[in-house]
Amino acid sequence: MNQEKARRGVVQISEVANGLIDPVLAKRAGINTMLLGSWDEIAGPEFADCTRPEKIAWPRRASEMGGEGGHQPGVLTIACEGARALFLTHAQGELIQRINGFFGFYAIGQVRIVQKPVAAPPKPFRRPRPLVGEPARKLEAMVEGVESEALKAALRRLGTAVFSSRRRGV
Repeated sequence: MNQEKARRGVVQISEVANGLIDPVLAKRAGINTMLLGSWDEIAGPEFADCTRPEKIAWPRRASEMGGEGGHQPGVLTIACEGARALFLTHAQGELIQRINGFFGFYAIGQVRIVQKPVAAPPKPFRRPRPLVGEPARKLEAMVEGVESEALKAALRRLGTAVFSSRRRGV
C-alpha cells in the first residue's frame, strides 16, 4: 500500500517529454511521438533503418470548406535514403495499411517519399586508454572475487570506460 502511494507521484521522464513534445509535433508536423517511437515496427525490418516519418499533411476539413463533414485521410511524408526509395515506392500500399492499422482508422491515404539522409553518420568508436596507477589497482581489487573469466573481462572493460571518463572530467 505504501508503494502505491509512492508511485502515484512518480512520473517517467518519457511521459513528461511526450507531453511537451507531442503538441509541438502535432502543430508543426501533424505526427506524434508514438508514431516516431513505433516506426521501426511499422516500417518493418526492410525499411526501418533507411526511412523516417517527417510529417503528415492533413487536408482541410470538408465542413470548413462548405462541403459535407467527414474525415479526409492525410499524406505522410517519409524521408528515405538513396535507392531504397524505389523499393519503398513499390511497397507503399502495404506500408499505408500498416500505418492505418497503427492509428486504428483510415488516417493516411497517400505516401510522399523524399530522398534524403535519414541517420546521422555514426561516430567512430574509440576504445578508452588502459588505466594506470591508482584507478587500475582499484579496478583490479573490485573484480578480484569474480570467478568467471568472461565476466571479469567484461567488468574490466566497463570499469576502464567508467574510470577513464571520470578522469577526463566528463
